[in-house]
Amino acid sequence: MSRLVRIYVARAARLPMQERTSVEVETGKGIVGDRYHGTGFRQVTVQSAAALAHAASEYGAPVPVGLTRRNLTIDEGEVPTAPGRLIRVGPVLLEVVCIRQPCQRLDDAIGPGVKEVLRGRAGSLCRVLEGGTVQVGDPVDLDAAGA
Repeated sequence: MSRLVRIYVARAARLPMQERTSVEVETGKGIVGDRYHGTGFRQVTVQSAAALAHAASEYGAPVPVGLTRRNLTIDEGEVPTAPGRLIRVGPVLLEVVCIRQPCQRLDDAIGPGVKEVLRGRAGSLCRVLEGGTVQVGDPVDLDAAGA
């Protein structure tokens, strides 16, 4: 089973991501204190450290987790991208809305070409079906069943 290894939030779109050890996730709203909390379907983003490692290998340099601007990073496994798939992170149940494509700003923040190596590896955008507190180390079920 996968584990949650990193949590990041940002108060606003262009502010740096801040690492946390735990966050409160509200049903239908997202992560308390994050830029997208309560703004609609953009609630929580999930990515895989294993996918980032593959991208870094292709890129030839590290791809820092905190610069990818994703909220939750799991240690291994492939994050589902098909809409409607369910992911459980600790007590929180997420529903995949869509695959997230990397942003052009990644080339500015990390280096030219990062956006391209992250294509298809940038994780998923999810909405929160069941809230709760998530912590680094929580188990992650990438093929969760509904409540």
